[in-house]
Amino acid sequence: MQIKICDSITEIAKLDWNSLVLDNNPFLKHEFLYALEKHDCVGERFGWLSRHIAIYDDDQQLIAAMPLYEKHNSYGEFVFDNAWADAYQRHGLRYFPKLVAAIPYTPIIGQRMLARKPDQAHVFPILLETIKQLAETIQASSFHCLFPSNTEHQWLQSQNLLTRHDCQFHWHNQNYSCFDDFLSKLTAAKRKNIRQERRRVEQAGISFRRLSGNTATDKDWQIFTQFYQKTFDEKWGVATLNYEFFREVAQQLPDNVLLVLADKDDICIAGALMYHSDDRLYGRHWGCSEYINSLHFEACYYQGIEYCIEHGLKSFEPGAQGEHKLARGFLPTLTRSNHWLATNHFVTAITNFVQHEQQAISEYIEDLNQHLPYKK
Repeated sequence: MQIKICDSITEIAKLDWNSLVLDNNPFLKHEFLYALEKHDCVGERFGWLSRHIAIYDDDQQLIAAMPLYEKHNSYGEFVFDNAWADAYQRHGLRYFPKLVAAIPYTPIIGQRMLARKPDQAHVFPILLETIKQLAETIQASSFHCLFPSNTEHQWLQSQNLLTRHDCQFHWHNQNYSCFDDFLSKLTAAKRKNIRQERRRVEQAGISFRRLSGNTATDKDWQIFTQFYQKTFDEKWGVATLNYEFFREVAQQLPDNVLLVLADKDDICIAGALMYHSDDRLYGRHWGCSEYINSLHFEACYYQGIEYCIEHGLKSFEPGAQGEHKLARGFLPTLTRSNHWLATNHFVTAITNFVQHEQQAISEYIEDLNQHLPYKK
């Protein structure tokens, strides 16, 4: 058996890596991760250094892998540990670098420990031991597995890694035949509100184009990139992605791309970028050049719900946070991450922290469940 730590995804053959990806998940595909590296969306500039793990058997067949990064900040993770980093600093300890198994800037649930099901019991311990040895080599403070699959989470929890909880809002397709069928399951007030929002957008003269990677043009990607960058500029964030990245993913994974563009008087004024696997739609980025009442809800949510119904997708993850999604048919959904600390300086304090956090998230979701938009 051979274990490699790869400073670039290009050190692993594309077909070998993709053979371990389940459900046609675009974010785990070799093409997506390579586009991030190729177009400088990760690397030293943004503090995401590739340290991908590849495990080969005696026949040089890839049997396990992990998208792993050496992090020198906590940006783009969506699992916030600034208080942990601050505690280390105040006690004269180094929190960075740390190791993170995640998809950069992408809070979606999915594989982090890539392996075929028959191999998982054998290779999961090897992956975790490799991470611990790498942490020792680079003097990393910790390892964080963000938004893992349920199987991976349960296994990591059994290895005594700490578990953090959070809440997202996901939409689930109950075999709806059309959008009105979905609306019929909502309470009258919520149904009326959604119809009013859709009517406002229609009355504003907005039309929509749903494009795949095959049908979106270079001009479409240039315009969407401007929307994306404008959103980050207005929110004081860092626009880590770029036109070259968006176009590359569209070219390499065209059937996984859904670009929704909104036009007014033949001018594109807004766009929402989504990706999808075999059964799930993922909302990722949004931007606009002109404010139209309810346009964000239509482009980012209702167009996606319609797409799921028309294409038989089972669920829709529109992104992190956002209680406003509840009124639009998205349900509170528990998300989890697993954490290992190399030293025990703060184990008691952090253990207490995650236990209180779990309780708070549980109470939060319980409260949200008292206000679901669906008929009882």
